[in-house]
Amino acid sequence: MPQPQPQPQPLPLEGLSAIVTGAGRGLGRAEALELARLGASVVVNDFGQPGRDGSGEASATPAEEVAAEISAAGGQAVAHLGDVADHEQACGLVQLAIDTYGKLDILVNNAGILRDRMIFSMSEGEWDSVIRVHLKGHFNTTHFASAHWRERSKAAEAPVYGRIVNTSSEAFLAGSAGQPNYAAAKGGIVGLTTSSALALGKYGVTANVICPRARTRMTEDVFAGFQEPGAGELDALAPEHVAPLVGYLASPAAAAVNGQLLVVHGGMVAVVERPKVAAKFDSAKGVFTYEELDEALSPHYAGRPKGETFAAAEVLGLKRG
Repeated sequence: MPQPQPQPQPLPLEGLSAIVTGAGRGLGRAEALELARLGASVVVNDFGQPGRDGSGEASATPAEEVAAEISAAGGQAVAHLGDVADHEQACGLVQLAIDTYGKLDILVNNAGILRDRMIFSMSEGEWDSVIRVHLKGHFNTTHFASAHWRERSKAAEAPVYGRIVNTSSEAFLAGSAGQPNYAAAKGGIVGLTTSSALALGKYGVTANVICPRARTRMTEDVFAGFQEPGAGELDALAPEHVAPLVGYLASPAAAAVNGQLLVVHGGMVAVVERPKVAAKFDSAKGVFTYEELDEALSPHYAGRPKGETFAAAEVLGLKRG
């Protein structure tokens, strides 16, 4: 008798729907492709308007090209060309996922821009634009996605499935002298993530944040001095090193991972520990005086390494091996 054939195992994200912002190129594109490979139906977001080719025909945007790539590989994807930093357009993005796939399960916030400048040279516009796209963009999509999950959870009287993967940066962890706007936005995203993790856990939603290092169009100047790959080698800064972690954090396997920060690049993932209290001083009479603080704090800092700050510059030295 013929032997029964083994049934194929379901993919980790089969039956789940996802949004990836800034997914037309670079990190977002790699993340959208990975989520689709793992079985998710994807809304590919990237801000832009259709253009025209040399013959005058409408040309596809990067988001539409990625959605077409997913569809050609047998997956499900739809493009969204809105600006996530616009509150109403972010609402439309989340609603598109719900209308197309019946629900939203996974939100990957990746969209961002750079406007690098030293703090004393930075314009108000350069500050505002980076904070708007990164920090407000993360808030906007998280706001509408979390409202969707809360409503579903209350209707079901049980937790639902929800995953948020936010994108911070080593610029926040290590301090980046020429990126005060970017470092501030990325630090704010960490705070947004830990707050969301605590607020949404009871609804079945996890929220985590990654600090990726990748060579993309946005960071080509930042990583211009890093070694390029040899022939046939995968770039240590390729976005493909980051995408699998996003896939994992979006999956049922990561149900116990919540409110965490992970650094990822070049075949390495580092779990970053939360800040710890290094020292504590008590006043003698309940209220500190200047003199008492001088006596307590000055010797403490005199014994610390020169140039040490709250920034964790050592993360920049992390590598595989």
